[in-house]
Amino acid sequence: MLADMIETALFGVSAAFAQGLETSELGGTVDVSLVGLFLEAGLIVKIVMIGLLLASVWSWAIIIDKWFLYARTKRQLNRFEKVFWSGQSLEELYKSLSDRSPTGMGVLFVAAMREWKRSFERGANSQIGLGTRIDKVLDVSLAKEAERLESRLMFLATVGSAAPFVGLFGTVIGIMTSFQAIAGSKSTNLAVVAPGIAEALLATALGLLAAIPATIFYNKLSADVSKITTRLEGFADEFSAILSRQIDEKASQANQQPRAAE
Repeated sequence: MLADMIETALFGVSAAFAQGLETSELGGTVDVSLVGLFLEAGLIVKIVMIGLLLASVWSWAIIIDKWFLYARTKRQLNRFEKVFWSGQSLEELYKSLSDRSPTGMGVLFVAAMREWKRSFERGANSQIGLGTRIDKVLDVSLAKEAERLESRLMFLATVGSAAPFVGLFGTVIGIMTSFQAIAGSKSTNLAVVAPGIAEALLATALGLLAAIPATIFYNKLSADVSKITTRLEGFADEFSAILSRQIDEKASQANQQPRAAE
């Protein structure tokens, strides 16, 4: 069924293209501009071209959005690290961040501190269990941040790998249509053949136009995500160690109070 539909479409386009060839042989002119080549292309090739153009536009939208997002995230990480290591108390920093919607390291910090405060407010008995829960909270928050940063990057990878083949498909269909039309017109004049071949090759050019930027920026943005994630993991480990020391200190103080009473 699908093969019959494609064959019917190709036959109709071939007939129209053959009529165009005959017109050009009689002295008519053929528009070889990009817009003209697109308008003269067959239905299947037009669909391929439109799809590749849309994929290219969406890819650039993702690239620009992620570029500014990662730059903003790096600035936020630098600011947070400066405040965190400035000597400000953890309680004051928690109060200043809990009223906002933090991102990056702020998300990890607030999540861990919230678990810390909840556990002590409820009178947690197991210090080991508290440390484990804090590690779990940090892991979950880190995974959510990484997912937020990596969202929609797979679209760039898909466009980078698939767009050339989609464009090649359009080229193959266009060349098949051109040769069928050439056979119908019984003309091998280069001036007659060239416009049809150019229409077909335009699909490949659009495929490369979509794939090359998508591949380049996918690699660049993936490297940026990896660097940001590494910084987040490093902070999570350092903050977990800080809270672990405070847990040990509180446990030691709790053990010393009964001895002092004796």
